[in-house]
Amino acid sequence: MDQSARYSDLSLKEEDLIKGDKHILVAYHMQPATGYGYLETASHIAAESSTGTNVEVCTTDDFTKGVDALVYFIDEAKGVMKVAYPNDLFDRNVIDGRAMIVSFLTLAIGNNQGQGDVKCLKMHDFYVPWSMLRLFDGPSKDITDLWDILGRPRVNGGYIAGTIIKPKLGLRPEPFAKAAYQFWLGGDFIKNDEPQGNQVFCPTKKVIPLVYDAMKRAMDETGQAKLFSANITADDHFEMCARADYILETFGPDANKVAFLVDGYVGGPGMVTTARRQYADQYLHYHRAGHGAVTSPSALRGYTAFVLSKMSRLQGASGIHVGTMGFGKMEGAQDDKNIAYMIERDSADGPYYHQEWHGMKPTTPIISGGMNALRLPGFFENLGHGNVINTSGGGSYGHIDSPAAGAISLRQSYECWKAGADPIEYAKEHKEFARAFESFPGDADKIFPGWRDKLGVHK
Repeated sequence: MDQSARYSDLSLKEEDLIKGDKHILVAYHMQPATGYGYLETASHIAAESSTGTNVEVCTTDDFTKGVDALVYFIDEAKGVMKVAYPNDLFDRNVIDGRAMIVSFLTLAIGNNQGQGDVKCLKMHDFYVPWSMLRLFDGPSKDITDLWDILGRPRVNGGYIAGTIIKPKLGLRPEPFAKAAYQFWLGGDFIKNDEPQGNQVFCPTKKVIPLVYDAMKRAMDETGQAKLFSANITADDHFEMCARADYILETFGPDANKVAFLVDGYVGGPGMVTTARRQYADQYLHYHRAGHGAVTSPSALRGYTAFVLSKMSRLQGASGIHVGTMGFGKMEGAQDDKNIAYMIERDSADGPYYHQEWHGMKPTTPIISGGMNALRLPGFFENLGHGNVINTSGGGSYGHIDSPAAGAISLRQSYECWKAGADPIEYAKEHKEFARAFESFPGDADKIFPGWRDKLGVHK
């Protein structure tokens, strides 16, 4: 059934919709199945995403038609369609009238991707008007709070050198805490990796006190504050809160140095929002394991990593992993810096929409996945700044001297870039950075050909 007469209005102007402040706008890449027209299929998507179905029903009245989602733009040649969703379509909390990401996703990517007339449909961008933006929680903490703890300026406090305990599984409590201590002697931030939780060989109630002891010893030895991101992800919200409460109790006077890691993609929006609301005093670290199954550029359905990251800011993530923009081991490209700009700036351009955040706290880009001191200068140059958290697992524990030396090499790499220095020349005066060349010779050969002769390394 062709529903384009009801669920499309190509005379609508985007600037008027934005000015009207009454619609969430969504841009999709769509291809119809063989035998179906583009506008016809796009209209069916809008219908399925809002008030319609595939047949006429007797319960529709004039009010219902007033909250129809409308296709307002198509470019069949480029496979782009845009839909305006009336704000009133979206579910609100009973307890406080707040908006929720689950409702947005239920409508905008719900059943419409499984329609028989749709070959592929993927969300690439969305716009949230002020009238809806103010109904989302947004972050309670941001990177400035971490800079405060580390004793840095609240503006351009710079690079936070972090790691992921390696191996990600297989360490008992004592080796785990030892690995944390070794890194903290040189670095700032440790991420409790997403598979690490309450394994039988490493119970939470045994390892967490040892980690806190390691933190205190490292702080005493270095005279510097340290940060720990503890994984509290669980199927059950009560279990998640039980883990969080135990960790805060254990860290006691240093609880402000604890972030909570929630695996937001597999745990879902409810898990993220529960952590955001129950623990507003903690930095909320959004991990996105599994997202590539849907957000990969090779996937023709779902939504992009850009969309996932933008949603994380609305939900209240203090920081989210954004990939390595082609400089690490993970899938990505240099123009992924657009993701970082959208979540960290108050005014930013997406692929299809400009978004004003109206003072909502920023979400920190967290960089992870195959990064080391040699790859960082190019990454910083591409991004244009170093106000990020970088969790380098192998880049720290793979350093030829020690995890602490690996952490120091990461910070020296940032200082090298910040100073605009030549990395080879900088390495001659900074041992840990220089030893990173020997630690990761494959990367050194690729990024800095001739480094062996220049640094006098002959093996």
